Amino acid sequence: MGSQKAEIRLEELEAFLDEALPATRMREIEEAIRQDRNLAEQLRLIIQRRDSGAVSIAEVWRRHRLSCPTRETLGAYLLDTLPTEEARFVRVHLERVGCRYCLANLADLQSRMEASQEQKEAAQRRCLRYFRSSLHHLTHSGDP
Repeated sequence: MGSQKAEIRLEELEAFLDEALPATRMREIEEAIRQDRNLAEQLRLIIQRRDSGAVSIAEVWRRHRLSCPTRETLGAYLLDTLPTEEARFVRVHLERVGCRYCLANLADLQSRMEASQEQKEAAQRRCLRYFRSSLHHLTHSGDP
């Protein structure tokens, strides 16, 4: 008995086309499309409908990422400065929805914060070294 994949809903196929699903789910759906002609046909019909210009409100929200927090909001989330409800929304968006776009933005902000912190620490170490190397000259400058 093999493991059964979760049923693929129409909304997921739409999100699949927009690359708006977590990476693991994207891989599962891609594999299912390769193996299931009916699913591939559903996908073809969605693409055909989109190409004809017929879109739903949900598609507009997904395509334009209207529910995604801004980069500034993600930065405030990293700094833990968001109000409780807004932080909860961002957390759900990242952890439950698994928005790849926002997760990538968050990872980029995190790496920039870490690099900035490393640069700040390096600058502090340089200042301390300069101070220590100058201290000897400053304390002995009045000696004959």
